[in-house]
Formats: sequence, C-alpha cells, structure tokens
Amino acid sequence: MTVDELETRQIHTIMGLVMDAVRKARSGHSGTAMALAPLAHVLWTRVMKYDAAEPEWRDRDRFVLSPGHASMLLYSMLYLTGHGLELDDLRQFRQLGSPTPGHPEAGHTPGVEMTTGPLGQGIANAVGMAMAERHLRARFGPALVDHRTYAIVSDGDLMEGISHEAASLAGNQELGRLTCIYDDNHITIDGPTEITLSDDAAARFAAYGWHVQNIGEMSRDLDTIERAISRAQEVEDAPSLIIMRSHIGWSFPHAVDTPQAHGAITDSDEIRAAKEFLGLDPDREFEVPEEVLSAYRHSGRRGAEHRRAWEERLEEWGGNRERYEACMKGRGLPGWEEDLPSFESGDSIATRKAMAASLGAVVPRVPALVTGSADLTGNTGVAIDDDRMSAKKPAGRLIAYGVREHAMGAMANGMARHGGVVPVVGTFLVFSDYMRGAVRLAALMGTKVLFVWSHDSIGVGEDGPTHQPVEHVASLRAIPGLTVIRPADANETARALEVAVEGDGPVALILSRQGLPVLQATAAEGNLARGAYAIVDPTGEPADVVLVGTGSEVHLCVEAARHLQSEGIAARVVSMPSWELFEAQEPDYRQSVLPPGTPTVSVEAGVSMGWDRYADIHVAVDRFGESAPGPEVMKYLGISTEAVVTAAHRLLG
Repeated sequence: MTVDELETRQIHTIMGLVMDAVRKARSGHSGTAMALAPLAHVLWTRVMKYDAAEPEWRDRDRFVLSPGHASMLLYSMLYLTGHGLELDDLRQFRQLGSPTPGHPEAGHTPGVEMTTGPLGQGIANAVGMAMAERHLRARFGPALVDHRTYAIVSDGDLMEGISHEAASLAGNQELGRLTCIYDDNHITIDGPTEITLSDDAAARFAAYGWHVQNIGEMSRDLDTIERAISRAQEVEDAPSLIIMRSHIGWSFPHAVDTPQAHGAITDSDEIRAAKEFLGLDPDREFEVPEEVLSAYRHSGRRGAEHRRAWEERLEEWGGNRERYEACMKGRGLPGWEEDLPSFESGDSIATRKAMAASLGAVVPRVPALVTGSADLTGNTGVAIDDDRMSAKKPAGRLIAYGVREHAMGAMANGMARHGGVVPVVGTFLVFSDYMRGAVRLAALMGTKVLFVWSHDSIGVGEDGPTHQPVEHVASLRAIPGLTVIRPADANETARALEVAVEGDGPVALILSRQGLPVLQATAAEGNLARGAYAIVDPTGEPADVVLVGTGSEVHLCVEAARHLQSEGIAARVVSMPSWELFEAQEPDYRQSVLPPGTPTVSVEAGVSMGWDRYADIHVAVDRFGESAPGPEVMKYLGISTEAVVTAAHRLLG
C-alpha cells in the first residue's frame, strides 16, 4: 500500500465511523463531518503539534470546531489518534453519560478544547485563544509558549453577528498565529446559502485585515490544503482565513449537496452505496483497519518528542517561575489578598469605583488577571495601570474590546480555556443581554471569567428604561453554574473580587453607578464568601422582622431598621450579596441567618422573581424604569427607606 493509498483509506475510515455513529444514534449531523474528513486528516497528521497521551500539555496547538454539530469528525480524530476515546464511545454517540455528546463539551471529553454548537461562538473562542497565546509568549518567552490556534468555521458561524465582532478585533490585533478554515459548502438547513447569503467572504475578511486564501474546489486535495496552511503560518502580522469549497455529504449518492445532508443520514441504502463508493465493507460497522489505526496512533504520538523538549526547557528556564505558575493556575501569589483595600465606614463610594481600586491594588500579585471592557473601561471599574494589549504591546494586560460585548464574552471564554489568563470583562449590566450566549457557555464549561457589570439598577437615572436593568440580575441568577455577586458596598466589593480569584468558575460582579455608604459590618473577612450574613441585629431580643437586601438597597434596610427600632419593632438586617454562595452553606447556617418563621421583607431594585424563596413580601421593581435623576427614579418606583418600613408594617399587620 502506497502512502497515498493509506491516507485515502484513513480518510475513508473517518467517514465510515461518522456514518455508523450517526446511524446507530439515529440523530446527528453526517454531511459536514463527511466532507471535512480530508481537512481533519491533514490537521491531525501533518500540521498540528500535540501529544495525544497528554491532551492538556500547555504548549500544544489549539483546535476549535466552531460548527460543533460536526462533532463526530472531532470524536473520530480523538479516537484514532489515541486521546482516550474508544470505539465503544463512538458507538454511544449522543447517548446518556457517554463522552461523545451531540456537541463537543470541554472538560467532558479529552482533547476537546471548547464547548461549541451555538454558531459563531467558536470563531470568537479561537480569537481569544490566539490572544492568550501571544500575550503569554510575550511575557514568558517562546521557549515556554510557542503554539498556534486552528479553527474550522462554517457559513452559519460567519452569518452570526458575533463573527463580525471577533474577526474585526482579530484583524486589529494582527493575530498572526490564528488560522481559520472556512467550510464553504453552500448549504444551510433551509436550502442553498444563496437564499440568504450573498457576502463576498474573501473581501469581508480582507477588509478586517486578515490574510485570505481561496483554494476553491480543493477540499479533498491533501497537499493543497497543507500548502495553504503552511502559507498562513508564514504570515506574522495578520490572522488567516482559508476558504475551501466543500460538498456536504460527499460520497452519499442522493444526499450530497442537499440540506438533508446537514442532518442525520440514516437510510441504509444511502449508507451502503456510500460505503461501496469509498471501498468500505457495507456489511461491517465501526470498521477500523489495523494499518489505519496504527498510522493514526503514530501521528498521535509524534508530538511526544516536542513535549519532552518543552518540559526540559521549562525545567531549565531561568524566569520567574512563581509568577509563571500563578498564571497557569489562575491564582494569586501567596498572600495576594492582603493587598485588597479596606474602606472606612461612613464614606460613600460607588461599587464600580471600589472594584477599580481593588483591581489596581492586586493586579501586580495576581499575574493572570487581564482586564478590559466593551468601550467602557473607566465607567465599569476594570481600568488598570498597564499597557493596552496590541500587536506592538502583546504583553499589555488591558484590552480595548470596542463595542463588541458578545465577542468579548466569547473571547474571554477562549482565553480562560487556553489557560494562563483570567479575563476580567466589563460593560453595563443592561448589555449583559448581548453577552448571554457566551455567559451561558462559560457556566457550562466552568471557565474562570470575571464578568463585571456595572450601572446595576434604575439608579442609572437619566438614561431611562433602555439603560436601566430591572430583570437582568434575576435572569443571570437563573443560569446554573454562574455565581452572581451584588455587593452592598466597597468592602463587600473587595471581598467579592477575592472570592472570584480564589474560585474556579465564572463569576458575575454586579456593581453600582452611584455612590453607596460604606457600612460598618461589611468589612469582616469571610462574611461575603458565605453569601449572606446579618449586619444589624436587635440587642438582647429576637427579631420581629428580617429585612434582607442586596447591593445598593442594603443601606436602605439599615436605615429602615433604625426607624422600626424607634417604633419598638426589632429588625434584623441581612446583606445577601450572592444567592449561589448562600445556597452552598450548611442548612444550619442558612437558618441562623434567615430564621424560619420570622417575617421577612426582601429589598432589591429589580424584579421580585425568585425572592419568594427567602421572603414573604418584596420591595421590588416589577416594571421598566423612568428617565429622571437616579434618586428621583428610585423614590418614584418605591425603592426607599419609607417603602421598606411600610412593607414591614404591612407584613406585621
């Protein structure tokens, strides 16, 4: 068997595995995986640097499958190259508990770098990974950081607006180590792409500042694909797009180049005909010839030499190892939290400004932190005293994302999954809607991203209801795996940053635009980490009523408690910055904070949804806001000390 014959057989084996897995599952997406088998073969055998025995090796090349519906292509390559999947795992494609779910899930399957599927996310993830690689290479040198990022993108990815945001910034940043291969197959679920798409992709990406190659009808020419990737690797000052015309469902006699091929091809006659055309035995399933598996396993091992050489360089490296390891682990240097500022009781400071002070204090000793915002750096509290990251200053730790909220969130996920960077990204809370797709995937993956959302309520004021969030905190609390923290004052803000840095998953930090009084009881270490705690208690007697508030409304609870006390009503005040942290505590602690049977009032300048789990009556804003100065809007919509007192009276009868 010649080399050409072996490679052809290898590619056809991939296609056979795709057909068999989709047919057995009776669901999935056959066509794209079938069409891209030659490209995957080139990437895993001729191009990418990786060691299948060590899928998490830090200096491996990164691969992102942005059209995650083609997951069987990725699973086939991970099995064949020896990443740990077995044939039985392919047989369990899309089944409960298997490591081969319908779309790739990072952290679930060895070798899967990103959770993809919602189209457009993957290309933005890849841009984030490329930025992280370049940033770390600039800080620690090419001896430790010297790899590339590759992504397959589809017409659906490029239709989504997030691709514009991410590609535009990638061109501005001149990310020369990013290569995206565009699978231009001309087919969507509704029909040919021409019914909705008349873009000139080459001109579009050239306008972004990308290096563009269109190799046309060469999707099965291995040497042409390899040469195009090699040319892309030679370009140091621009990301690369390779446009490749493929034929979805190639080898199926009737489904090729049809919308049907986008879904699951399970027809036995269609699969039999395709296998016969490819020279595969139509009566055998999940067939992997010994010589095919041996060749792929050899490709999976060839990176071991590179990995061992890298490990030797790491061992001999004379740089600051403590800072390097802190970056790789996403942690601060020992004792970093001692640098967090404390704030004097009675002062008034917006929590967004407290965040800026806290970040500025700890950034030198939390070297993984890289901050930035969607054109609101100073407004949101994420500004730090460092260079802006750019092609000329890649080691800068402040990123100007521009007005690109959605891509910012997805790029942050890519940086976090790459490792070595803990992204802090900021915008106004009302614009978290633009980021929701990326935030949801952050929670699904458990990426360590700090989402900083300021201007958190109707207190925004004059900008009016379009800019005044009311439902946003509740909607973020609804996302499993996302820790939402709404600090009551500057001291809680500093401790919220500590919790975020010491944790492992995504954290939403919800901050005020307006100044808030620094409260006396919030500075105690450890309180915020428990999610809720009493900050005012009546002396020597049980509480008649509990006032539980969060964020900018806690100080209203404190004032209301004083008023109630003057009337002979004993009130406890509870600050509840985080439902998620509170729910993680032992039941005894939760009951000690919110005693069962004690009448409870919740106070938050947002919708009341969800507060019924903690309170009997709610001071809330179950409507959109108004355009007026913030204090006037607050009073008009019933977020005031008087409203809290009235609610307590009503509850107590």
